Amino acid sequence: MEKKETRIDKYLWAVRLFKSRSAATEACKKGKVLIGDHPVKPSHNISEGDIIILKKPPMTCIYRVTGIIENRVSAKLAVDFVADLTPEEEKNKIRPESGSFFGYRPRGKGRPTKRERRDIESFLE
Repeated sequence: MEKKETRIDKYLWAVRLFKSRSAATEACKKGKVLIGDHPVKPSHNISEGDIIILKKPPMTCIYRVTGIIENRVSAKLAVDFVADLTPEEEKNKIRPESGSFFGYRPRGKGRPTKRERRDIESFLE
């Protein structure tokens, strides 16, 4: 029995984890896509059961490949090919009430000044 495989950049685009295939390719090149704690190239072949770690600051997402797909499908069908294993505490990092969400600025305040930006950067570090 032949084991079905596909390129990781194509898969990430097909299951709608990235808006475009070029964005998925770029994430692979920057080392933001890991399999087994090792960064992978866009041409890396994946198969069913592989665990994909995707670094999307401020959180790290974990997915399991449940089926192989090469062409982009609707969001309702895409969930059949990927399982989200991301822990709940990672998902809470992007919620504003969690306190770790950065980038919120009250409406009407405009862009931060250079001084405010430096204060924000020093606070976040």
